[in-house]
Amino acid sequence: MGGALSSVLGGDAAAAAASADDSSSSEPSRVTVFHSSQRWQLHFNASKQLNKLMVVDFAAAWCGPCKMMEPMVKQMATKFTDVDFIKIDVDELSDVAQEFSVQAMPTFLLLKQGKEVGRVVGAKKDELERKIVQHKEVPKFAA
Repeated sequence: MGGALSSVLGGDAAAAAASADDSSSSEPSRVTVFHSSQRWQLHFNASKQLNKLMVVDFAAAWCGPCKMMEPMVKQMATKFTDVDFIKIDVDELSDVAQEFSVQAMPTFLLLKQGKEVGRVVGAKKDELERKIVQHKEVPKFAA
């Protein structure tokens, strides 16, 4: 349905609809879901200009460990507001998954200015959180 929704509504509307699906909580999710390779590419290219950590969750609808990690990732997105959290369905955007050599789900890719700074393969919440803390820090220089 995601692909059909995306083609009917377009990328922005589909992303908003995906975020709106999380009506069980009082707050919208801080995880951006991409349904279009072109929209992902625009976001990725723009992120190269910023020194902001991006965590990309490569998952699949049929993947049990992915489903288990989803609420934990949403929690981290709420906790680490200075980090950009992205979700990409590997079946929907297989070209993006291939581009980053994703071979297992879930795979969490940590990117900064377009470069991979970390990777967590599997449902490893503690390892993912540790790497986020490690890489989100902006080096502080003495004035």
